[in-house]
Order: sequence, then structure tokens, then C-alpha cells
Amino acid sequence: MPRTTDGDGTPVPQRLLNAATRLFAEQGYDRTSVQEIVEAAGVTKGALYHYFGSKDDLLHEVYARVLRVQQERLDHFSTMDAPVEKRLRGAAADVVVTTIENLDDAMIFFRSMHHLSPEKNKQVRAERRRYHEQFRALIEEGQREGVFSTATPADLVVDYHFGSVHHLSTWYRPDGPLTPQQVADHLADLLLRALRP
Repeated sequence: MPRTTDGDGTPVPQRLLNAATRLFAEQGYDRTSVQEIVEAAGVTKGALYHYFGSKDDLLHEVYARVLRVQQERLDHFSTMDAPVEKRLRGAAADVVVTTIENLDDAMIFFRSMHHLSPEKNKQVRAERRRYHEQFRALIEEGQREGVFSTATPADLVVDYHFGSVHHLSTWYRPDGPLTPQQVADHLADLLLRALRP
């Protein structure tokens, strides 16, 4: 039976994900071998296959763990007892911050999604679609209430915002002039300005 933690208490699945994330970010998914992952994590191949069925499963989990956090946070913003403008701004800024906090994961995913099996790819697309639909529902709520303009279709507004979010990994640098929150505030403000009646 594989050890469940290392000397500092890090669970083996987390060690494997940490190693895979670092290696996928540095070398690319397709140029990273299972052997390199297990060596970097300090475990055996048996341990990897005990927790993850394949390298494909590791790639899926890199993305899924970020999306789970973002979905939980969007659920929170969607159900808050607050005006829709405040809820949308909070959700719009939050997805930027959580993406920047997980920049390697985002970069790996968008660069390597095509490597997922058709089944995993379909699952990821469904999870992402659910997130985008819930985000769009906030925009539509504001449009119905007259808080947001209906001049631009909600779908296009969602694509506009998430196009910016999905490209953060291509330009954002932690040592750059803007903090994650500053970037989030700017992008959320741009979104709300685009929706002004």
C-alpha cells in the first residue's frame, strides 16, 4: 500500500498533482512522462495508478480542481442577498483572482485540453458550460430588471469576459505592475461598463 503522506504530511495525491502541474507547465503535457511525475513526487508508478488511472486523469484533475473552487465561489455569489450588479461584479472579479492564483493550472489546461480523452473532454466542456451558464444567468437577471443593457446579448458579454480570463496565462506576471486584485477590479469594471444601460 502506498504511503498516504510524505514527511511534511502532504498527501500522495496532492504530491502527484503538484509534481504534474510543475512538469506540465515547464515541459508541456505531451513531453512529460509518467516516470518523471512519479520521480518528482517521490512515489512509485503504483501509487500514481492507485490514485489516478492515467496521465490523462492527472491533466483532468489539474483543471477540475480549479473549476470546483470557481464553481463553489460562483454558487456563493449567485445566491448572495445583494443587488445583481454587486453579485455579478464579485463573481467577475473572483474568477480573475482564482485564475491568477492558479495560473499554471490555467495555462496547462488551455495549452493541453486537446490531449484529454474524448470522454474527459466532454466532461470538462459540460462543467465549463454549467459555470458559464450560471454566470450568464446573473447578466440576464440584471437585464430583466433593467439594471443592465440588453443592447449586447448576454452570451456575447460572457464570451467577452471569459476570453480575457482565459488569456491571463499568456500575459499576467506575478512580478508585474498589477496585483491579482487590481487586474480583477479592472476586468470586472470593464464588464460592468459594457452592461450599463
